Order: sequence, then C-alpha cells, then structure tokens
Amino acid sequence: MCNLINTRHIIFEKALLALVLISYIQPFADGNKRTARIISNGLLMHHNYCPLSFRTVDSLDYKKAMLVFYEQNNLSVFKRIFIEQFEFAVHTYF
Repeated sequence: MCNLINTRHIIFEKALLALVLISYIQPFADGNKRTARIISNGLLMHHNYCPLSFRTVDSLDYKKAMLVFYEQNNLSVFKRIFIEQFEFAVHTYF
C-alpha cells in the first residue's frame, strides 16, 4: 500500500489513495476511517493544501462510495466526493 501511494507524484492522488486504502485494509481495531481521513489531510496540509472535512457529505453516500470501491475496485464514486469536498473547502474557508 505504501509503495502504491509513494509512487504517485500528484498529491491529490496520494491523499485519495491513502484515504481509501487505509479504510479498506482496516489496520486498526477501531477508527480506521477517521485515521485515514487524518492521514489524507496530513498529506494535503504538508503540501500547503486545505484539509477536507467531509461534513457536507451524507453519511450514506460516503458509505456507498466506499462500498463501490471495496466491492468493485472502482474509485470513481469516491473520487467525485473527494473532489467536491476539496472544492467546498476552498470556496468555504478561503
């Protein structure tokens, strides 16, 4: 997983992959999705981008997007949410 993330040169790809892959592999007993969001935001902030809160995403839509990735290996639904949340953060906080 780390090799896949580290081979990416575009920070948004790294942050998105960290978010979905850590959530997917479930390395901790609890808090995997929260931890994944913190790591993803840490990557963004380290490169001077604003963090994402996902506060405007319906929890069912978030879960459905993750399930599409888990079950179909399709990142497109979650990628759309990620982009929308970045646009929301930029327009709302800056």
